[in-house]
Amino acid sequence: MERVRMERTGLEAEVEAAMRQLLAGQVQADEFFCVLLSLLGEHRVRALLPNIIQSLSSSSPALHSRLMSIHRQYYLQGPTDPYDEELEIALALSLQEASPCTAVPREDVCSRSMVSFAEAAKKTVKKLNPEQKSSVYTKNCKPNDTEPGGALSEGVVGCHISDRKKHNVELAYNGQPEPEDCVLHNYEDVYPIESPATKPHKTKKNRRARRKRNVPIPGSPVAMKPAIVWFRRDLRLYDNPALIAALELGVPVIPVFLWSMSEETGHNFTLATGGATKFWLHHALYQLNQSIIQMYGSHIVLRVNSSCAEELVSLVQETGAETVLVNALYEPWLKERDDLITEILERKRVTFRKCHSYCLYEPYSVSTEGVGLRGIGSVSHFVSCCKKNASAAIGTPLEAPSNLPLPSLWPGSVELDSLELAKMPHRKDGSEIDWAATIRKSWDFSEDGAYTCLGNFLEDGIKHYDKESGRADKPYTSHISPYLHFGQISPRTVLHEANFTKRSVPKFLRKLAWRDLAYWLLVLFPDMHVEPVRPAYRSQRWSSDKRHLRAWQKGMTGYPLVDAAMRELWLTGWMCNYSRHVVASFLVAYLHLHWIHGYRWFQDTLVDADVAINAMMWQNGGMSGLDHWNFVMHPVDAALTCDPDGSYVRQWCPELAGLPDEYIHKPWKCAPSQLKRAGITLGGNYPQRIVVDLEERREQSLRDVVEVRKKHPEYTDEVSGSDMVLVPDHLLALSLEHSDREDDVVKSQTGRFLLPVITRKEFKYKTLQPDSKDNPYNTVLKGYVSRKRDETIAYMNERHFTASTIHEGAQLHERRERTSRLLEGLPQTADSKNTNRRTPRRDPFSIIPPAYFHLAN
Repeated sequence: MERVRMERTGLEAEVEAAMRQLLAGQVQADEFFCVLLSLLGEHRVRALLPNIIQSLSSSSPALHSRLMSIHRQYYLQGPTDPYDEELEIALALSLQEASPCTAVPREDVCSRSMVSFAEAAKKTVKKLNPEQKSSVYTKNCKPNDTEPGGALSEGVVGCHISDRKKHNVELAYNGQPEPEDCVLHNYEDVYPIESPATKPHKTKKNRRARRKRNVPIPGSPVAMKPAIVWFRRDLRLYDNPALIAALELGVPVIPVFLWSMSEETGHNFTLATGGATKFWLHHALYQLNQSIIQMYGSHIVLRVNSSCAEELVSLVQETGAETVLVNALYEPWLKERDDLITEILERKRVTFRKCHSYCLYEPYSVSTEGVGLRGIGSVSHFVSCCKKNASAAIGTPLEAPSNLPLPSLWPGSVELDSLELAKMPHRKDGSEIDWAATIRKSWDFSEDGAYTCLGNFLEDGIKHYDKESGRADKPYTSHISPYLHFGQISPRTVLHEANFTKRSVPKFLRKLAWRDLAYWLLVLFPDMHVEPVRPAYRSQRWSSDKRHLRAWQKGMTGYPLVDAAMRELWLTGWMCNYSRHVVASFLVAYLHLHWIHGYRWFQDTLVDADVAINAMMWQNGGMSGLDHWNFVMHPVDAALTCDPDGSYVRQWCPELAGLPDEYIHKPWKCAPSQLKRAGITLGGNYPQRIVVDLEERREQSLRDVVEVRKKHPEYTDEVSGSDMVLVPDHLLALSLEHSDREDDVVKSQTGRFLLPVITRKEFKYKTLQPDSKDNPYNTVLKGYVSRKRDETIAYMNERHFTASTIHEGAQLHERRERTSRLLEGLPQTADSKNTNRRTPRRDPFSIIPPAYFHLAN
């Protein structure tokens, strides 16, 4: 036999360490076998185990016999067909006839069952004719150099069983070598493994390809108790901790998806699963199942039940699984469900293991220790808390599995259509209403689609993101939000890929912090999706005009930018973040409709609808969240920032395509003759404005807020004028535990505590001076008003020599003037072109609220 010696590698060291643990009694024989499976894989363990444990034949014959028995049971389940019978016969004959490696009697090396089996095999072989014997067993077989993937290639010792199987079978029991030949095979000669030292340098070309570096090896059914991997919002193979943890157990893996509409939807009008998200889920499940079938020969078991706990218990009983693995979800009602499932499975002695991957930082581990509560609700405060109290490092993404062990018995499964995730309504005449046709054409629902979107953005869109992320008419955003929601790409992977580009992307990565912040706030305020976080705003006056609400939902408000955004939402299930702010400001500040209406509509129509993110954003936009955003989007002027040329409006409101640029966002100002030439009839093919006096509507919104603040003075801080909120109990407990001063907290007789939070200055000003007609703290954004002027100047400076020379001369004159005034002690002249819109002077509303709790009356 050709000798093949293995070089000292990290893999060999791990095998030797496992062997030492086996000899020391720290692991059992079956555990040692599972460790080898996880280190080497099924194929290499099949070929290499006899040589790896050869030394045990003399030092520990019983242990050697036990391992050989496990090996035989794992790969040879019994002679169920002629091929298996031939394999068993050849195996027994090779063990019987081969010379021993040591002088130990054969009865001590092998178990009695193996000796008796060999004798029975010899009797069976006698019944075969010479041709059959020749096909069953070939002695002194040599490596097949002409078959690079064959049974005997790469120095692996084996025997051809029959002509029809000779390229697919490797025999490990083809004889015991002489003592000097008892060496380990080279692992790399069997299945090459890429060591960290030989990994190729990650360049721009192979960045996205490295997640598919491992070549999948289809597995064969294994008769061991399986582990169940419950897919939820982690519909991916790359960087899936629960899937990798299941493989580390060394047992078969059963992928499962359970659907319970009542549990997923949530309680108290949560609407966690809208029509668009269910449609996406249907196609994402299909794509994931296809990937698992093609790569591993496995599939996802689908089950429908009103209770996921009951269905899991049924699966455990059906499969004999002892472990269920999931990636954790952090919505309060889903966490309660997981806690209940943990208790139920523990009583049945089944482990329910949760892994963390949905957020960068686990929401339940974020603490305000060392940071305090001042500024809570802002992303900067949250980032400080994470940096100060990180419970675990974010780590690097995990590779996709190269193999997925198959169970010997599969549980029952239902068809994907039976989940009714993509069920379409029907008209009275029976015809189907395919409302998702454009969504289907607009997205790639696979895991690869997520990497395509991210890769395209990092290669091109990221260049413009810092200054032009608000452009609705340009592809300057990543479009990965639905993939993040369904876990088709992990936030850790996004962070890793963005850092790999080595470009300045802090604004983009800040979005991941906003996402984590939303889940942390949902943990602190579980009813955030239905109840204002600021208690005083529960009594705020809202309009009940359903006509306005329907016009907003259908994109028929008469304001082209708002209508274009709402139509894009309905047709594609998505809109950019800037457009979301525009439509939210219009609903709340100009239509005076409750933000809950906007939250529920977004939950039903967005393909990335997320309870935590939507609730936080709509609360802040509706003035009752922890962070009072210091801006309101104007429905006309905002177009100067996101759609300066009107191409976005022309795309989604084609009836306005014939209008010139200066009137595309305000057709009511266009001359009747121009409207006629463009084929537009206001009130006909395009609606009239549902509200006209925007300034008055905005002032009424401010008066409503002032009325609420005056009605509930107990929720207003007397020192700073800021609103105050009730502190959640567990956050209060942490604050009391880590408080250094006794006067930081004042306890009331009712046991409630209040905390000052971020409040708009215009609210404070209007509360003190409600009759004042001026508003020096006006938060309405007028858009990028100097865009065309700045673009024209930049173009002329670049292309026109005379203009460039004049511009340089003007700049030189300004510098000399400033220097001269500075030397003479004269005040600098105001720059009329760069006057700030907001008042720069210090005002009484800039006082930072003190870092202590207020007593609740």
